[in-house]
Amino acid sequence: MVDDFFNNCLYFTVNKLSRAITKMAEDSFKKTGLSPTHAFLMMLVIDKPGISQSELAEALHLKPSTITRFVDKLVEKGLIERKTEGKRSLNFPTENGEAILKDIKEGWKILFRSYSDILGEDEGKALNKLVNEAGNKLEK
Repeated sequence: MVDDFFNNCLYFTVNKLSRAITKMAEDSFKKTGLSPTHAFLMMLVIDKPGISQSELAEALHLKPSTITRFVDKLVEKGLIERKTEGKRSLNFPTENGEAILKDIKEGWKILFRSYSDILGEDEGKALNKLVNEAGNKLEK
């Protein structure tokens, strides 16, 4: 009975999936020395130099205070430079930050391959699409 409850509860099922994919992602990004979220944040900063904290928060679906902590860590590592423009805090990749992009992209490829090998490539893409759509609907 309890197993039925857990297996049919979206909250517990998604958390189970989250723990599994988080472990895979952390393993995939070990070479970068960054967490998966830090790596994605770096990709955003490299793709859009001068991106604001609020834009990062919106793109990553995180609170601004969380983004501030993530950026602080990347500034400490010498990967991002923060510049203040009035009340806005703008983020730029440093030379070292740009140099790590190759390893970040490789981490994403490793992650994709890791779960695709288990789920199947088409199934992984379909699951990603379904979870993304559900997340968008539930955020509203």
